[in-house]
Amino acid sequence: MRSVAIDDEYLRDVLLELLRTPSPSGRTDAVMQIIGDHLQELGVPIRLTRRGVLRATLTGQAADTSRAVVVHADTIGCMVKRLKENGRVEVVPIGTHSARFAEGAHVTLFTDDLTRIHTGTVLPLMSSGHNFGDAVDTQGVGWHQVEIRLDEPVETRQDLIDLGVSIGDFVALDAAPQITPNGYVKSRHLDDKAGLAACLAAVKALVDDGGSLPVTAHLLVTIGEEVGIGATHGLDDDVAELVAVDNGVVSEGQASREDTVNIGMLDSTGPFDYHLTRRLIALCEKNDLPFRRDVYRFYRSDAAPAVESGLECRTALIGFGVDSSHGHERTHLDSIRYTAQLLAAYLSSPLTFSEWDDQPTGALEDFPSHSVQPAEPEPERYPGRH
Repeated sequence: MRSVAIDDEYLRDVLLELLRTPSPSGRTDAVMQIIGDHLQELGVPIRLTRRGVLRATLTGQAADTSRAVVVHADTIGCMVKRLKENGRVEVVPIGTHSARFAEGAHVTLFTDDLTRIHTGTVLPLMSSGHNFGDAVDTQGVGWHQVEIRLDEPVETRQDLIDLGVSIGDFVALDAAPQITPNGYVKSRHLDDKAGLAACLAAVKALVDDGGSLPVTAHLLVTIGEEVGIGATHGLDDDVAELVAVDNGVVSEGQASREDTVNIGMLDSTGPFDYHLTRRLIALCEKNDLPFRRDVYRFYRSDAAPAVESGLECRTALIGFGVDSSHGHERTHLDSIRYTAQLLAAYLSSPLTFSEWDDQPTGALEDFPSHSVQPAEPEPERYPGRH
């Protein structure tokens, strides 16, 4: 294994570019074009599936067996359900998120005519304190309790139709990213744009370093994770290990932090691979990367649909820490950088059990047990705040 440096300026620039590009599940073409352009600029070959999932490949010394890092480009969003008689728009959520955090959000509505894109704001039905008084505070929370006010002179349903607004139009919650002087990143859709930035920064670091990887590695960028159909395809049976990159939940009762890389031990679909998870922990310890172990109850990542679709491989989950996930999200640049550093160290290391994992099947007596730990990786050192 070798030590490679993360380009902090590149990480920040890519992060902001991704955050400013709307990509609710079902409407991800624009952001996938950006991701593909960055990978091609790095000289990394890419292929897209029929549905638009992107796979980039870094060829390693062992090409008959591979590993994968999986991250998603889609975000939560909304879709037009009804054109209201008062000229407002009723929406339903894309992905799982509460209307509580949508209230007050600036949005962009995309019509079928791409030359007619409209901005607006999500408002509760009772949004005027001067009209409704204390009733504003007692109104319920839910998607049936909010509506979108478009920034257009519309007062009737027909006015909306004349604007080209239709049932089924996509609505993106504007990210409005900010990076504070002390490194905090405040934005919607850090899940999983920050993960994408970490992955691209790790790939750039490995390409710039110029060395060869021990095992061929794929970066799979999925487009339906928020609706449960992320890594359902795009990889083949040669993949022995899969590491999903997503947010670490920072909240009361959780161990994850905004200034560390976080390693998921279990999510709502069950525990991750015992040995691969502990290999990642060992890499953090050997490279002086601050990390936390955590368990996530109401959460699943791209690892779940990959296994459910029949991929037979070890799986693990790592991520940057996000406070108020699927709400008013915040992380720190350190967390994204440490995630990128862990990915670079992981891709520079051998498989967890090279002699076993390079074949799809083997003998019972050769199967690694919990009493057999993977060999400790050689130390690596990275720059960064510790």
